Amino acid sequence: MQLGKQQASGNVEDRRGMRVVGGGLGVGGIVIALIAYFLGFDPSTVMNVAEQAAPQSETEEAPKGAPADEMGQFVAKVLGSTENVWGKLLPESQSSQYRPPTLVLYDGEVRSTCGMGQSAMGPFYCPDDEKLYIDLAFFRDLQTRFRAPGDFAQAYVIAHEVGHHVQKLTGTLQKMEAARGRVSEVEFNRTAVRRELQADCYAGVWGHHAGAMNQLESGDIAEALNAATAIGDDRLQKQTQGRVVPESFTHGSSEQRVRWFKRGMDSGLPKDCDPFSTRSL
Repeated sequence: MQLGKQQASGNVEDRRGMRVVGGGLGVGGIVIALIAYFLGFDPSTVMNVAEQAAPQSETEEAPKGAPADEMGQFVAKVLGSTENVWGKLLPESQSSQYRPPTLVLYDGEVRSTCGMGQSAMGPFYCPDDEKLYIDLAFFRDLQTRFRAPGDFAQAYVIAHEVGHHVQKLTGTLQKMEAARGRVSEVEFNRTAVRRELQADCYAGVWGHHAGAMNQLESGDIAEALNAATAIGDDRLQKQTQGRVVPESFTHGSSEQRVRWFKRGMDSGLPKDCDPFSTRSL
């Protein structure tokens, strides 16, 4: 990516190196979180369950603003790019102002208003505090464990989580939460897949406009498509349990994730990212 001219976002909260006092998921919670992560379950659900048994804890005040280190600058500039894009698109498509989220960098474990998070669960968005949580160790996992290297693969992950924030601002997440408990687990999983595919499509929309701003280089799109393929439910289930169970998908297959990212990338229009209105994904 070419982010040299991109202004870094100041909406970064750097908790790296900070210790979470007390609390945590514990050994059992970490095992559950690992299983949930590899099977693609909603991390906030795991955190909320584990948090019920965990004592409260506090952290010291985290510095805010764009970090000075190379990776901190990278995520801050990607976040800044998403702010530029959605700050323009959301008023045009939804007639509402874009409220930028905060991106929290952390090491190992982190406390959010959605509960405790662990790096093993991967990046996540908490709608309660409107923050994205990322342990940069995930980017190393993306390259080594998932074999999806490249800076645009990393940017795709950030843009996907920002996509969930857009869903919060447009009311999609609230509608899904209201339906929880009124439908079967299988049906809710199907809806969750649509939620994740829409976030992938929104990531593609951002990628389209990042390209228009000359921020993309040759091979960047292939990196994102490779990452989308690597973290499809079918690929992860095959790797972790040796078989694929479509009924338990919560993020979508590799093919679906690639296709919806490409849809947003090709069109650049949020209105084309509506997997909820299509029967076939």
